[in-house]
Amino acid sequence: MFLWMGFIICTGVILYSGTKLSKYADILAEKTGLGRTFVGFVFLAAATSLPELINGISSVAVVGVPDIAVGDIFGSCAFNVLIIAFMDAFSRPQPILFTARPGHVISASFGILLLSLGAGAVFLSGRLPSIGWVGPYSLVFVVVYAVAMRLVRHYEKRALEEFHKEVAGEPAYAGIDSRTVYRNFALNAALVVAAAVVLPKVGEGLAESTGLGQTFVGTIFIALTTSLPEMVVSVATVKMGAVDLAIGNIFGSNIFNILILAIDDLFFLRGPLFSFTDPHHIVPALSAVAMSSVAVIGLSYRAGKKKFFIAWDSLAIMGLFALNVLMLYILR
Repeated sequence: MFLWMGFIICTGVILYSGTKLSKYADILAEKTGLGRTFVGFVFLAAATSLPELINGISSVAVVGVPDIAVGDIFGSCAFNVLIIAFMDAFSRPQPILFTARPGHVISASFGILLLSLGAGAVFLSGRLPSIGWVGPYSLVFVVVYAVAMRLVRHYEKRALEEFHKEVAGEPAYAGIDSRTVYRNFALNAALVVAAAVVLPKVGEGLAESTGLGQTFVGTIFIALTTSLPEMVVSVATVKMGAVDLAIGNIFGSNIFNILILAIDDLFFLRGPLFSFTDPHHIVPALSAVAMSSVAVIGLSYRAGKKKFFIAWDSLAIMGLFALNVLMLYILR
């Protein structure tokens, strides 16, 4: 009973403070003049992925449950793509991926690449040499992440020049004091960190009490909680008509999530991270790859109409996620 109460409290804190954190990140984007499109992909994605980052570090360095950390990352990536289907329900009249710019294929493809490398690292975890206590795959994650950020930044820079009038409109937060923004950003970040530090211990207790196992709990329950900021922010931005900000946040979060695995590996001093985790983590990793691939098809094909209340690509994403949960339950 107390474990579920703790889980609900942590969920509430991350939901509220994570949403506020994202809002103030958007305000900082305007104050710094970096532009909302690029900040949505990089800074907003990093802000909404803060629970995954802190949860991962506390899981491996404090609690010592690497399965919770890895399950959270791969599960969150799958949840993030699932959010596209939820956003599609609020997109009228065209499908959400039709209204988004085709350039998101770049970030989605990098996400697929990193997730595929992660799945391969899980499969080969016991057969790869280590660099000190860190797995070689972590260095690859960092390099690919850096390349992704560079290419996306160049693409978005050209987009900013093309749509300069749209980007350089009237400031939406001109009346908000910068010091207030920084203070509130720090406060909500601290609340998210506090909840995320407690979450792995609660997840470990739920895994033991329910008999579902750390892989299933980490991939489903913990991943759902840490992905709530992305979900709330993305749906809210779609309602405001800022579709590209929402889609950029989704794929940017997935890229940042794989980088978190490299950070977790650095904090896990017992050896390469994947050598101490369940090989079943390959299931949510490949599920996220398949779901992202469907999103790329939707962005490229650009179907202009919906036959149902959501588009065919969103239905396929939902079906793949349901299959992911079923397979994890069978393998628990």
